[in-house]
Amino acid sequence: MSNQRIVVLGANGMLGSDVMAEFAKAGIEAKGFDLPQFDITDIKRLGDIIEQADAVINCAAYTDVEKAQTEAELAHTINADAVGRLAHFAWENQTWVLHISTDFVFDGQKKTPYVEEDVPNPINEYGKSKLAGEEQLILSGCPYCIMRVEWTYGDNGNNFVKKLVSLTNERDSIGVVDDQIGSPTATVETAKVIRQLIDKKPQGIYHYAADGYVSRYDMAKYIFEKLNINTKVEPCKSSNFKTAAQRPLNSRFNCDKIKRILDEPIPDWQKQLDDFLGKLK
Repeated sequence: MSNQRIVVLGANGMLGSDVMAEFAKAGIEAKGFDLPQFDITDIKRLGDIIEQADAVINCAAYTDVEKAQTEAELAHTINADAVGRLAHFAWENQTWVLHISTDFVFDGQKKTPYVEEDVPNPINEYGKSKLAGEEQLILSGCPYCIMRVEWTYGDNGNNFVKKLVSLTNERDSIGVVDDQIGSPTATVETAKVIRQLIDKKPQGIYHYAADGYVSRYDMAKYIFEKLNINTKVEPCKSSNFKTAAQRPLNSRFNCDKIKRILDEPIPDWQKQLDDFLGKLK
């Protein structure tokens, strides 16, 4: 473990910063790269970095789901083309890549939780770009692990929890969709799982999310209750919101596959969220 040369791309982002912190806590040395000093689309620099690594964790991504509808080319450049080049360099050097992907590769129409073998069918440009990145990684022949995550939140970056709490300063009531179901997942917990995977270096696709499922509406009610916020939460449907990008209604993951290789059980979404809200207070 200590002899591994580990690289984290997107090291300043919501997940990447927690991965770096988790490694530091565990006494694992890792080099982090991110904007503005490092751009994943810089081919020469990317090649140089991969050449010096035994393991690469790719958290770098274009993540603005709404803007991706009008900036599809940019989203694909970062989420697909750059991942393809990363994969090529990894194949040349036989460097193991842990690539972070998303529930948005699915259309959300399935009635049960998604397993890794389910056929992707993204319904927005962000999802399409992320799926294209997965496909390029798989086709490259490099040693890889794709870790799909969902509904993530953390200290560093924009997320549903922070946006919701900030809206309470402006409004007496907030409409929240009750037809989108998933698992709110803390990036600190995701980072702990990534630390374990670095040692095991599994191959293939894995789904990871907090244990249990909840709607966005019930999640909002839970947050306000825990934080003693009096703002009223009104249930509504996704179709009531005029958004550029369509969202999958079912984001539930079946995480049995990753559970089999983890050292301990995955904490449920309430436990993960309680820990985060405790810090927000």
